[in-house]
Amino acid sequence: MTVELNRIDDAFLFETTNDEGLSVRTDGSPDIGGQGAGMRPMQLVLSAVASCSSIDIVLLLKKLRQDLTDIKVRVEGQRVDTEPRVFTDIHVHYELYGELDDKKVERACRLSMEKLCSVSLMLKAGGVNITWDYEIK
Repeated sequence: MTVELNRIDDAFLFETTNDEGLSVRTDGSPDIGGQGAGMRPMQLVLSAVASCSSIDIVLLLKKLRQDLTDIKVRVEGQRVDTEPRVFTDIHVHYELYGELDDKKVERACRLSMEKLCSVSLMLKAGGVNITWDYEIK
């Protein structure tokens, strides 16, 4: 796996492109001179937790023959106030839509967060406390 980063402006706007040609823009926060033209790197970390675990959950629920019609995820991260401003705690809240069996949803979420989601497992290994909950709508 390889990504390449290119600088877009003379400040902190960057574009990172993967092997398949897909790209994402990042920018520094306005208080250091960023323009708000892209997500900040730590926001991408939270986004990676949400998307990685959601892929797992969608695949698991499909295997469990659950009729998932939609999934929405809110991820909140707490960081230390000193440099480097790493995450100490992350909470993931899943909203799952459809006629779903509660036990199967709980199992899918648990498997993702405890055994499958490489992003959250990597963060946990680095000392980040990750919690999660879900609701079926």
